[in-house]
Amino acid sequence: MIDASARIEAGAVIGQNVSIGPYCTIGPHVSLGDGCRLHAHVNLTGHTTIGARTVIHPFASLGSPPQSVKYRGGPTRLVVGADCDIREGVTLNTGTEDDRGVTQVGDRCFLMVGAHVAHDCLVGSSVTFANNVVLGGHVTVGDSVMFGGGVAVRQFVRIGEGAMIVGLSGVRADLIPWGMAHGPLAHLIGLNVVGMRRSGVSKAEILLVRRAYAALFFGEGEFRGRLDQVEREYGGDARVRKIIDFIRAGKRPLTMAIRRGDSDEDL
Repeated sequence: MIDASARIEAGAVIGQNVSIGPYCTIGPHVSLGDGCRLHAHVNLTGHTTIGARTVIHPFASLGSPPQSVKYRGGPTRLVVGADCDIREGVTLNTGTEDDRGVTQVGDRCFLMVGAHVAHDCLVGSSVTFANNVVLGGHVTVGDSVMFGGGVAVRQFVRIGEGAMIVGLSGVRADLIPWGMAHGPLAHLIGLNVVGMRRSGVSKAEILLVRRAYAALFFGEGEFRGRLDQVEREYGGDARVRKIIDFIRAGKRPLTMAIRRGDSDEDL
C-alpha cells in the first residue's frame, strides 16, 4: 500500500489500510487516519493531522508554514477532518502563534483544483471549494458553505452556515448564514434558497426565513431596531435565530452592501 518511491520520515503515524502513491513525502509530525489515500506527488509536512478516509490528489501540499511575516517558527498545526476530497494543487497552511495556532478543515469537505486555505482559518464540515478559491488568514467558514470558482475572501471575514458565494466574487465583509453574495466587491443579493431546499428545508420554512430577511434588510427604521424586531417576531425559527446570533456575535457591524434582487420584489 506504500509505493517504494515514497519518503516517510521517522515519527510519522500511518493508520491502517492507508495507500501512499509514488513520490509522496510525509514529515515526522504527520498523522494519517485509517483508510486515507494519497495519489502521487503529495507533500504532507508540519504538525499535520489528516482524518480517516480522506483522499489527496497529486501536487497538493498540506501543513507547510503559514505565509505570514509574523510567524516565528512555532509548532503550529493543521487539522483536516475525515472523508475529505482534496484535489490537485491544493495548499493548506498551519496556524500562527498569534491566533488559534491551528488551521482546521472539517469533515466531508471538497477542495477542488488550486484551492488555498491560509493560516488560522476555521472551516466547517461539508464545505465545497470550487477551483482556485482562496481564503486569507483567520477566516471562519460555517458548515455547508459553497464557494464558486475563483472566489477570494479577505482576512478575518466570517462566512455563515449554508452561504453561497458566486464565482469570481471578492468577499471583504461578513456574510450571514444562508446568504448569497456576488460581485468583484461582493454584495449580499439574497438567500441561498436552492441550498436550503437541497438540505431538506420545507417551503414554509424557507418563506419564513425570506420574510425575516426582508424585514431585517429592507424594513423601516435603523438596523439595530429592525434586528430587535425580527428577533421578537421570528427568533423562534432555528435558521433565523442563527442569522441573528451571527450578526450579534460580530466584532464589527455588517458592512457588506445589500442589493435587492428580483426574487425579493414579492416579499
